[in-house]
Amino acid sequence: MKRLLTIVAAVLVLAAAVCAQAATEVRMTGDALVYGNFFANRNFTGWNAAKWTSEAGTIQHAGTRTEDQFEIWERFRLRTDFIANEAVKFRLGLKVEDTWGHGTLTAANPTVAVEVYQAYLMFKWPGCDIQISAGLQPASIPQASFFAGSIVFDENVSSLIIVAPLIQDHLNMILAYVRTISSDRTFAPTTEQVYANEEGYMLALPITVEGFKATPWALFGVGGKGGHYLTEAGWAEGLISSGLFTMAPVGWKNNFITALWAGTTLEITALDPFKFYGDVIWGQHGMNEYRKNVRNGWFIDAAAEYTGLDMLTPQAFGFWSTGEDNSTRNGSERMPNFFPGSGRGGEHNGGTQNWNAGNSFLFDGGQELVKGSNMGISPLGAYGFGASLNNVSFIEKLTNRLTFAYVHGTNSPKAIRYANFVLGSNPIFQMGRDLTEKEWVMGLNLDSKYMLYENLALILETGWAHPSEFQKSVWGRRLANKAEDAWKVSFGLKYTF
Repeated sequence: MKRLLTIVAAVLVLAAAVCAQAATEVRMTGDALVYGNFFANRNFTGWNAAKWTSEAGTIQHAGTRTEDQFEIWERFRLRTDFIANEAVKFRLGLKVEDTWGHGTLTAANPTVAVEVYQAYLMFKWPGCDIQISAGLQPASIPQASFFAGSIVFDENVSSLIIVAPLIQDHLNMILAYVRTISSDRTFAPTTEQVYANEEGYMLALPITVEGFKATPWALFGVGGKGGHYLTEAGWAEGLISSGLFTMAPVGWKNNFITALWAGTTLEITALDPFKFYGDVIWGQHGMNEYRKNVRNGWFIDAAAEYTGLDMLTPQAFGFWSTGEDNSTRNGSERMPNFFPGSGRGGEHNGGTQNWNAGNSFLFDGGQELVKGSNMGISPLGAYGFGASLNNVSFIEKLTNRLTFAYVHGTNSPKAIRYANFVLGSNPIFQMGRDLTEKEWVMGLNLDSKYMLYENLALILETGWAHPSEFQKSVWGRRLANKAEDAWKVSFGLKYTF
């Protein structure tokens, strides 16, 4: 009977689609990835990083699990646009992703896991060019286009976005509302009125004139101390100060926790083929909190490239950010950001990724073979520089990119040492991701793409990372003594349609 009902339901859905086809145009696009990934010494140890196991702050400590160095990943994404006319459409994005032999891709009794990763309505307000979109959609803070994504926030998220042209072709206004967490949905578990949501309000003003682009922006955020940031959201370590858990009174002071970010992007093409890019960002989380809970800091990046050569594009980049000082009582000096997970552990949530330069193996963002793709080193609490030879092509249909990057910490060892003493290994500070001012990492990656057909690519991504000696007094002898070079080789196919 159950099977019969399933067949009947499928027939009804198909019939409805056929009827809708007369009035609605349906367009499908998507991509498929199949690739093998060899990754040795994730987290520089081959052991797991620490992660939260409860909202009370309990932790699965680092070095309790060992890695499987070879995996075969498969991902299929389908984006379907239901277009009523040029002004109104709805997009539905579905995704299946897992390793061969696990979950959905198990030979016997597979676990069916089809994820909806986009579902949003787009339309123009009648009689004008104001564009409105609402639903689960890509949303990011503005960042210079040289970098892979925003270091503050860059994800598929439930949101309302309004884009209004103020001066045609020169000035737009972007208004956005996002709700990242609604932990209790309709009813809270008690009658204490504890706020359990997190939301943000953004204003951006993209400015474009000949040879110059800039986007000043500001983001105001409100979170509740009842929100499930640690185990459900998975990005709390990018927002909180270690003082939240390491100093009395433990936890948040207020029911509502406020945050504010502001910055601007810059892009200069007036000297083409020389092009310049940059960002200046300031942010503070926990503005109304105990001083120990406040996280406040700066991030600056810059890049340049020369696009006047046919066979390659030389690029250079650098960045700097504030780091922890030697006190925990005054909060954190790192800029807060939404840190949804690290590609180095193969557990990235699969949305859009974070900031990167030159597709570096060190940072989490930009890689096409996404899972287990990088070391996930944080640019916050660090400075660094690098250079790339991009779009290198001496053979038809084959392109390459070679990137070197160096990262040096700006965090005081004392602040991290204290957090590790109180909590043990923890997600707020992780060896190899968060560097002290006495630690550095350098990395090299070579990435190649060969177009077998117009829409089918053969991709090779390689990476190598070498750390300085990690401080035993900060991270403990067990982890620090285990540290060694990390490297990966990923090879596979990407089909787009």
